[in-house]
Amino acid sequence: MPTKFSETLAVKPGKKVSLSKWDPDDTLGWEKDHKAKAALEKTIAKLDRLQYLLYAEQKHALLIVLQGLDAAGKDGTIRHVMSGVNPQGCTVTSFKTPSVVESHHDFLWRVHQAVPQIGNIGIFNRSHYEDVLIVRVHNLVPRSVWSLRYAQINHFESMLCDNNVKILKFFLHISKDEQKDRFEKRIEDKDRRWKISEADFAERKFWDDYTKAYEEALTKCSTPDVPWYIIPSNKKWFRNLAVSHIIVETLEDMRMKFPPPTVDVKTIKLR
Repeated sequence: MPTKFSETLAVKPGKKVSLSKWDPDDTLGWEKDHKAKAALEKTIAKLDRLQYLLYAEQKHALLIVLQGLDAAGKDGTIRHVMSGVNPQGCTVTSFKTPSVVESHHDFLWRVHQAVPQIGNIGIFNRSHYEDVLIVRVHNLVPRSVWSLRYAQINHFESMLCDNNVKILKFFLHISKDEQKDRFEKRIEDKDRRWKISEADFAERKFWDDYTKAYEEALTKCSTPDVPWYIIPSNKKWFRNLAVSHIIVETLEDMRMKFPPPTVDVKTIKLR
């Protein structure tokens, strides 16, 4: 088993990505057993402590970007991995069809407003990458427009990094068969049927187009400071384990420390 998930699952900058070479069933040697369950519980507990330290130090922010095809598990990842996080220091933003106001600005305008403030964690459920994914697949803007956005995204993320916003980008990688299975289970489950829409099934026709779009985004926008991580996500338990480990590894690498008190505690007298 690797000591660091981040070393194994990161997309190396400059390396062309072919998703056919990334097995969505891969678990990196882990088994679904008590060891994996205990490891996840331990990591989630660490995340709780590290978030408290992030908030106390007030030097960095953490932005987590979750991308994936329909049913890849973006909501599930947030629900399970972030279960121990204090909601006062964490925000979740879902990027849907731009509003009239948003559409009258550049594509990054609404994204920048949702970036977490220093000391906080922000989670993007879908993100600015939709503007080189769905926009490309459905020809919503000309190629001459969306083809420029890779460099614009890289510059944007670099600017955030320079301003102490650490970015983690996770592509939740599932197979087409796994997506079909999850859709069928949603239909069978009366408590989850509400999540199904005709658009979900219609988008399956564009699977190959989305694959090509993701491959180019992963290739062009995995940089030394902000790499992409491809998370094998056919196994939900492993998806949660891998994402949680990479978040904790990243926060630990920040070498955060509690700040000194703002008052002389020796002089405080409680009455």
